[in-house]
Order: sequence, then structure tokens, then C-alpha cells
Amino acid sequence: MLDALGCVRYDKRGHVAHITLDRPQALNAMNLRMHAELAEVWDDFESDDDIWVGVLTGAGERSFSVGQDLKELVRRIDDGTATSTFGSRDQPGWPRLTERFSMVKPLIARVNGYALGGGFELALACDIVIAAEHAEFGLTEARLGLVAGAGGVFRLTRQAPFRIAMGHLLTGRRMTAARAYELGLVNEVVPADALDDCLEHWLRDVLSCAPLSLRAAKEAATVSATLPLDRAFATRYASEERRMRSRDALEGPRAFVEKRLPKWTGT
Repeated sequence: MLDALGCVRYDKRGHVAHITLDRPQALNAMNLRMHAELAEVWDDFESDDDIWVGVLTGAGERSFSVGQDLKELVRRIDDGTATSTFGSRDQPGWPRLTERFSMVKPLIARVNGYALGGGFELALACDIVIAAEHAEFGLTEARLGLVAGAGGVFRLTRQAPFRIAMGHLLTGRRMTAARAYELGLVNEVVPADALDDCLEHWLRDVLSCAPLSLRAAKEAATVSATLPLDRAFATRYASEERRMRSRDALEGPRAFVEKRLPKWTGT
């Protein structure tokens, strides 16, 4: 049950869901319990129509998440239960965020420190990424005999220039927040003490938009990313079918003509 979570904090404030990886003593490393709890959180986030946007972050000031809990992994190796590859099917928490390809609600990653391995993969799966100046990003799996199996191999090569992405994948090198911004992997970098103000600015702008328009835009952008342009236009998108018949699609133009702020209902 969501009220019994121990590794994740899940708070709803108005139309915003705040999801916090809550193992600061372990730099928010993700163990199997955290993955199982996150599955409940994402199910609720997707199903609650009153929630329009989510914020994903890590507890404390040092780390967003350093990825897989390696101490737990070693125990699983000793137990003979540690073999894994791309994806999380048949593992606790499936489908994890990195495989919820049909999620249409926008997600903001608030990166407050290390985003390494699976932590970086979580950020790559979000739509908007803001970072503190001291944040570091990296897919370091190869240095551990592992692979970035939660989508890092696939997403980094799509979101950054291919040769740059390969340079990081084949060395495990980290990048600064400033470098991630240069590569277009981060939307904004600010001093650590300004991170929450930055988040509020982004939330204010996102919430000023019609929630169904956001979902339609996200679904169309992600589904059409690999389609030829003519097929992108011809494809039907479920979120757009809902938006175009919504009350909000009438409210927006009417509010503009009447010189007032729109009152979005998400219907």
C-alpha cells in the first residue's frame, strides 16, 4: 500500500505529485524494495486524473540516485539470483519508469547531486531536467562489468550526439551539469540553493498549460520520434483524440478572447 512506503516518499500537492527516492544514507541507491514501491507510485500517478505533472528527485543534497544498490547486488550474486540484461521484466517493479513507454503525463527531474547509472537513466526518462551546479551525470556500468540496461544505452544515443554518447558509454566517464546542459540533456542548471525556485518556475509554466494538451504533445512527440514526417501527421494519438473533444479545448480560445486566465479542468 502507498501508505506503507519506506524507500520512496510520495506527496500530492494540488495537481503536482512529488516522488522522492528516499535512501539518502545510501545516496538514494535503488534496491528491489524501492523498485517495488515505485511501481505502486507510478500506477497511482498515471491513474489519478487530478494529477497533471510529476516531480522526481532524491532525498538529501548529495544525490539524485547513484543507481543500483551494489551491496544488494553482491548478495544476489552470492545467491545466484543476479543475472539481468536490458529491461526489468520479471523483476520487482516492472514495468519501471524507464519502460513505461505509454506514460503521457509530464515528468520533471530535479537533480540535486549524483545521477549515475540507473539514476541517470531515470533522468533520461523524464521530460524536463533541472540540475544543481554540483550535479554529475554518468553511465558507469561498464566499469562494473554491467550494462546500462534500464534504457541508458538507447536513450543517451538518441538524446545526445551519437559519438559523444558512445564516448561516455565506452568509458564510464561522468559529465558535469554544465556539460549535460551543453549537450541538451538538461534544461536548466542553477546554484543548489536556487534549485527549488527553479522547479517552482517550471511547475508554474507547466501548470499554466492545459493538462490534456500536455499529454497530447508528449504522446505525439514520443510516438512519432522515429516516424517519417508524413506518417507522424497521419498517426492517431489517443491523448490527442481526448484533447480535441475536451472542454479545455474550448476554454482556452474563449479565455483568450475574453482577456482572462483559462480555468483548466482536465476534461
